[in-house]
Amino acid sequence: MRCFSFEVVAREGAAARTGRLVLPGGEVRTPAFMPVGTYGAVKGVGPEDLRALGADMVLSNTYHLYLAPGVATVEALGGVGKMMGWDGPVLTDSGGYQVFSLGGLARVDDDGVTFRSHRDGSSHRFTPESTVDAQARMGVDVAMVLDECLPPGRGRAETERSTRRTVEWARRSLPARDRWGDSAPALFGIVQGGFFPDLRAACAAELRELPFDGLAIGGLSVGEPRAQLHEMVACTAPLLPEDRPRYLMGVGYLDDIVLAVARGVDLFDCVLPTRNARNGCLFTRSGRVIVKHAAHRDDPRPPDPECGCPVCRRFSRGYLRHLFLQNEMLGCRLNTLHNLWFYLDGMRRIREAIVAGTFSGMVREAEDRLARVPEPSPVDDDQAASAVEGF
Repeated sequence: MRCFSFEVVAREGAAARTGRLVLPGGEVRTPAFMPVGTYGAVKGVGPEDLRALGADMVLSNTYHLYLAPGVATVEALGGVGKMMGWDGPVLTDSGGYQVFSLGGLARVDDDGVTFRSHRDGSSHRFTPESTVDAQARMGVDVAMVLDECLPPGRGRAETERSTRRTVEWARRSLPARDRWGDSAPALFGIVQGGFFPDLRAACAAELRELPFDGLAIGGLSVGEPRAQLHEMVACTAPLLPEDRPRYLMGVGYLDDIVLAVARGVDLFDCVLPTRNARNGCLFTRSGRVIVKHAAHRDDPRPPDPECGCPVCRRFSRGYLRHLFLQNEMLGCRLNTLHNLWFYLDGMRRIREAIVAGTFSGMVREAEDRLARVPEPSPVDDDQAASAVEGF
């Protein structure tokens, strides 16, 4: 029997909920944030760090693992989790987003997508069936269907064709999953539809009638204005089944996550905490700290005096600035530990607030901050350094 279950354990308001997702690799407390380990590693931190920081599940990427080290190698090494020394669940994106971001290196048809590797130019083919097989061979706990993700600004006719293709690919993925029997990963469908609410509603209506283990909201955080992101989540999340986990792909800042949780979303991932850490941007409760700025040269304060992470307990802003300017690997590692703690501790507080019945206050605070803060800016922008980005 496949090891998969999901139950809601507490609710607040119309949609916010906390629950328990059980997978072969272990239990996931929801709402959950998954650190991104694209190549089978969360850059700069090890599996023991992830556990200590409070992570329950990590995300990796089929496209990148398929190209290197290759599906056969990952399989020979015992699967993604065992290969990376991680003892918890692993979710893999199908690689569809990465393929379609290749632009002229990819050619899409109704059967699948042919693409050239960004690494060496070699030619490859993904189909709905082959991506499920690849993820199953790599021993993941949750696999995503192959979908077509369009950039913002595409017209209605093209978006409608693309959404129809995504639904048909999703249908084809289910028999591929079932061929794996009890060893099959959980399989999530992906709602597309661009920025047309009726197309998203139609896509959700078709996918929720199919026996997917969960459903995801895709095609967002691709350059659209923040208000449009929240609009699409608000119109899509209520259409997804109550008894299955809901996953918002690739989003985002913690305040964005708070508002999505208020709409009933359970799972999240984003590269922001790790990527920004490598660029010297630290998230704190009072705003973003850009450690390379000269103002921190002699600053003995921790990055965030309110933070309980191991970095803030031992290291100063001045020291982190020194490490960053010297390109010391330790600097990237410490920054990453801090930012992941900020996100994972934020998720813990969200869960606790839902249980305690105080989550509505967190939602109001997030809405107030977002009303005062401009659109997300580059991490080296002075305005971004002073913007309050959550909690």
